[in-house]
Amino acid sequence: MRVFLVLIALFWLMPTIGLLLSSLRSPADISASGWWEVFTQPAQLTTENYSRLLGNDTITRSLLSTILITVPSTVLVVVIGSLAGYAFAWMDFPGRDWWFLAVVALLVVPVQVALVPVSKLFGEIGLFETTAGVVLFHVAFGLPFAIFLLRNFFAEIPRELLEAARLDGAGEIRLFTRVVLPLGGPAIASLGIFQFLWVWNDMLVALIFADSESPPITVALQQQVRQFGNNIDVLAPGAFVSMVIPLAVFFAFQRQFVSGVMAGAVK
Repeated sequence: MRVFLVLIALFWLMPTIGLLLSSLRSPADISASGWWEVFTQPAQLTTENYSRLLGNDTITRSLLSTILITVPSTVLVVVIGSLAGYAFAWMDFPGRDWWFLAVVALLVVPVQVALVPVSKLFGEIGLFETTAGVVLFHVAFGLPFAIFLLRNFFAEIPRELLEAARLDGAGEIRLFTRVVLPLGGPAIASLGIFQFLWVWNDMLVALIFADSESPPITVALQQQVRQFGNNIDVLAPGAFVSMVIPLAVFFAFQRQFVSGVMAGAVK
């Protein structure tokens, strides 16, 4: 069984390994033979492609633009989703159930339907082809799922625990920060990972709303292919860097992610 799992893991990692080895070969070697030739001729490996990548202003600006879009889009969705999830789960206010039903209804609105009207709106208020516009779009479409997920997770917290905290004098802010957030950590971490991966790998929204002078890395790599086609010395390391960053984020928070999935399964 263990050997079978190792073979499955190697098969799953093969594209990543191939891309990494291709990024460490010269364009002439890439054109002449496959990446697996490295195992017979390890002297082919070189870091010159990464030096060229760092010297490519388009790619470096795109990486910075991707970070400036992904980080605030993830943080805002997690923070606002946590606050709204707590409010819908444990606070009484007029029309709470109807408001939550409206949030759930927004889950069925596809991104493609909103592209044209939102682009017109952003054009009128000056947010079209700006980083702020892309962030706002991702936050708006990420919040319904975030609120739905966290509200349902927070609602499973035992009522007796919150009532005991209230008897000790805890207000809503203290309940949220000292009780709900620690208990909801796995769900919040899972949401953050999903949102980060979704925004980092997005191409449709970035292609329409991002600044054409410094687009995110997904759009920049696609433009490099269309414009030059044969600059594999930049494309291979650029593609690997764009892939390895979300992988690093996933592995950094995988323990919290698995805890969140297992908590949902137990409930």
